[in-house]
Amino acid sequence: MTARFPVTLAGAALLCATAALAPAQWLDYPTKGLPRTPDGKPNLTAPAPRLPSGKPDLSGLWVADNSRQLGNLAADVKDVPFLPWAEKQYNERRAEQGKNDPESRCMPQGVPKVNTLPYPYRFINTPDRVVILYEMYYLYRQIYIDGRELPKEVLSPAWMGYSVGKWDGDVFVVETAGFNDKMWMDTNGHPHTEQLHVTERFTRKDYGHMEVGVTITDPGAYSKPWSTTIKQHFIPDSELIEFVCEKNDDPQHMVGPQAK
Repeated sequence: MTARFPVTLAGAALLCATAALAPAQWLDYPTKGLPRTPDGKPNLTAPAPRLPSGKPDLSGLWVADNSRQLGNLAADVKDVPFLPWAEKQYNERRAEQGKNDPESRCMPQGVPKVNTLPYPYRFINTPDRVVILYEMYYLYRQIYIDGRELPKEVLSPAWMGYSVGKWDGDVFVVETAGFNDKMWMDTNGHPHTEQLHVTERFTRKDYGHMEVGVTITDPGAYSKPWSTTIKQHFIPDSELIEFVCEKNDDPQHMVGPQAK
């Protein structure tokens, strides 16, 4: 068994690690219904499972393929359409090397950053909502699929926003809004305002591979919407484990770039 730790996270040295791994944590327990090759290995190129409705079943344990977009959500975007103030703030955050990243103080990661984390998350289907449980910080999302619309007024802007979902063919489309303006969209510090609206398009390509198309719409920070795709893979024969982060109360150690 291998411990799960981030490849690159701002303030990683300040995070309290998860408890020691042990067999009792079910990290090597066979996934029910998982297709396997004749030698017993997971067959992750098998067809995606289907719900009773015929739509792809997204349930299971997933994680981002790599941490590149955790550092820079726009790593594959040629030109990010910043408004001037947003570009200035982004450059300042990069120059400070993540000194003020909320993550370094154990604050929630938010959407879409949660799609890029090197920690797993689990989809759970219920009749009126899809629930996503995130290993990191014990975060969760409720994506309502009962036909409701996004709130027109948000009395309590949230780190994770408020989400509704629907199917577009075999693609699960999630619309999320109602964010606060505190979270960073990546460790580089792409900014946003409370006008942020995130569209995610979850496409399960086969049993073990999924793509999440992400579109950022925020007229307060960007002159037009921009998009990227985050690749995910299925984690077989494993489970979520506890992740505890203690709030950092020693910020003087976060000094940013060193003086020359």
